[in-house]
Amino acid sequence: MKQYIVGLGEALWDVLPEGKKIGGAPANFAYHVSQFGYDSLAISAVGEDALGDELLSKFDERGLHYLIPRIDYPTGTVQVTLDAEGVPTYDIREGVAWDNIPFTPELEEVARHTRAVCFGSLAQRSSVSRDTIRRFLDATPTDCLKIFDINLRQNFYTKETLQESIKSCNILKINDEELVTLGRLFGYPGLDIENKCWLILGKYNLKMLVLTCGVNGSYVFTPGAMFFQETPRVEVADTVGAGDSFTATFTAALLHEKPICEAHRLAVEVSAYVCTQNGAMPRLPQDLLERGR
Repeated sequence: MKQYIVGLGEALWDVLPEGKKIGGAPANFAYHVSQFGYDSLAISAVGEDALGDELLSKFDERGLHYLIPRIDYPTGTVQVTLDAEGVPTYDIREGVAWDNIPFTPELEEVARHTRAVCFGSLAQRSSVSRDTIRRFLDATPTDCLKIFDINLRQNFYTKETLQESIKSCNILKINDEELVTLGRLFGYPGLDIENKCWLILGKYNLKMLVLTCGVNGSYVFTPGAMFFQETPRVEVADTVGAGDSFTATFTAALLHEKPICEAHRLAVEVSAYVCTQNGAMPRLPQDLLERGR
């Protein structure tokens, strides 16, 4: 059976100023991983509605494979507004299909054949999808890369959900603003950025902690070393999906057994390119794809 790279969680429409575009961090992750030649799957749920029809049709057009049942809830939408620098803010509709992802025998079988899975906090705002994500993680092989791309949105997270998710992952990806929130919730707000990262890495026995700091660069912490990459200066169209492309590229490069510093450098370059494009799922240039294989 195939070995899958899975994006697990929300699949939705980002409604941008210029119109709606397919989105959701797990779908973005799965799409970009697939560009590097892996058998990826987006796992979510959509409604029995026109938006669900259109979303799955768009996935089909892009060649993105998915396990997305149709259920009796509306397909998710997010109203995205961009500031002068192209940085998005989100208004995320509640009570939608991806809040109610069912755990099925088919999903459990996929979990047993998963090499890497990326999940976040947003799809865990509801008990149904939270339970599905935890059962999926429990069913994966012991050597599976489990990436928690924390992805805090609005008030859709709790301290307990974040702690359980970090315990369940072996790679944590977080940005500098999220790290401040985590420090406040977990009771160590006084530490500087690096010491917070070292503390979390050790306390939760992680393989890696990836910290992105926007224009101020990004870091990868491992038990034995820290790596840093500057952020390239580019003309930004919007930053929607850039972080997901970073995570996907980093994961793909690690699975291709690239050194951490090389995987990190490529992830930075890919996410910078995505920032120059509109929407979360542009086709990546061939030279970047070849370097990740």
